[in-house]
Amino acid sequence: MLKKGLHTPAHLFVDNAAYFITSAIYQKRPLLKPEPIKHHLITTIETCFAEKNWQLNHWVILDNHYHLLATSAKGDDMPKIFRKIHGLSAQFIQAQGRCDLPIWWNYWDYCPRDEKDYFIRLNYLLNNPVKHGYVTNLIDYPYSSFHATFEKLGRDALAQQFKDYSEYKNLYLDED
Repeated sequence: MLKKGLHTPAHLFVDNAAYFITSAIYQKRPLLKPEPIKHHLITTIETCFAEKNWQLNHWVILDNHYHLLATSAKGDDMPKIFRKIHGLSAQFIQAQGRCDLPIWWNYWDYCPRDEKDYFIRLNYLLNNPVKHGYVTNLIDYPYSSFHATFEKLGRDALAQQFKDYSEYKNLYLDED
């Protein structure tokens, strides 16, 4: 575990582990709202993860934060990955139009304890666009891995997953 500063969350560095990761824009400004920025961010995340052999399992990008579920290769690579993601995306955001710095506030990581904990966080991630009022139906939100999950599992299995792990509705993340 590493904690560098007073306002820096402690990070776990675990090899071959599931991670639930949240990152937020400084002061929750809606800097991720434009479509080109959302597209650039997910492409950057995918590229940076692939470079370090991390597997991106699920994701959602909202206007001022994002959530990821991933599997680490080498846990120690996490700071390098997020420094690069946030550096490249901050440059892109700045190029779209001047904004006050800093762009990113921080990122928080959590290793789900078991399968149930994993699926609660997955449902939370998938449901985030509804939770924040972007849409009333998840199928209407394009900046998420929901569509791939829906296609892979099918409507009935995904509905059952939300029913079986309904505790996601009570999950509160301070950084969200």
